[in-house]
Amino acid sequence: MPDQTIEKFETDPVVPPPVVPPPDVVAVNRRTIDGVLIGAGILAIVVLAVTAGLLTWGNQFADDYVGRELSSQNITFPSAEELTGQGRDDLVQYADQPLDTGKEAEAYASFIDGHLEGIADGATYADLGAPESAAKDAATAAVDAGSPQAEIDELQATADGVSGQRNSLFKGETLRGLLLSAYAWSTVGMIAGIAAIAAYIATALMAVLVGLGLIHRRRTTNNEMVLS
Repeated sequence: MPDQTIEKFETDPVVPPPVVPPPDVVAVNRRTIDGVLIGAGILAIVVLAVTAGLLTWGNQFADDYVGRELSSQNITFPSAEELTGQGRDDLVQYADQPLDTGKEAEAYASFIDGHLEGIADGATYADLGAPESAAKDAATAAVDAGSPQAEIDELQATADGVSGQRNSLFKGETLRGLLLSAYAWSTVGMIAGIAAIAAYIATALMAVLVGLGLIHRRRTTNNEMVLS
């Protein structure tokens, strides 16, 4: 029996264990990684710096444009006494000041709006379109019908009154719209200025990080590897 066992082991082939391949290993030079990060940081600095410059230009352009256009209108706020008499105590801080900033444009637009509300009981230029046409048609019809002159004069006065109100509303609403547009542009310019400051800060921070990266790269030897 023992002889048979030995003979079996001697004749049977030996099967080797399966070979397990080693895991993939990627070795990257540490200085290479630092170089890539530094390059990306420099690119970010350039982009941020250009963005900050454009935003600064936009802020200055908006301020100059709004100030120049508003100053050319030669608008001055009423006196403090007049503003108080009209119930506009909220505008007293602008009394007797020339209109040349976006914030002042918004304030004066509010001042105009208060006057517009009292012209035709809150009606707008568009609202008076139909009443004006009706009043003119009534005056014309009275003339064609040979109505008494007193009646014609009364109808014509009514038509002229509505036309006058409508013209006042048109001028007031147009000026108010222009002032609010100037205020909007000044607001856009202010936002651009804030964004420019943020971009400058980000540029400075990125420059610091790039500087630290350069220091780290100089201190790193060529044989330092990162395995992954």
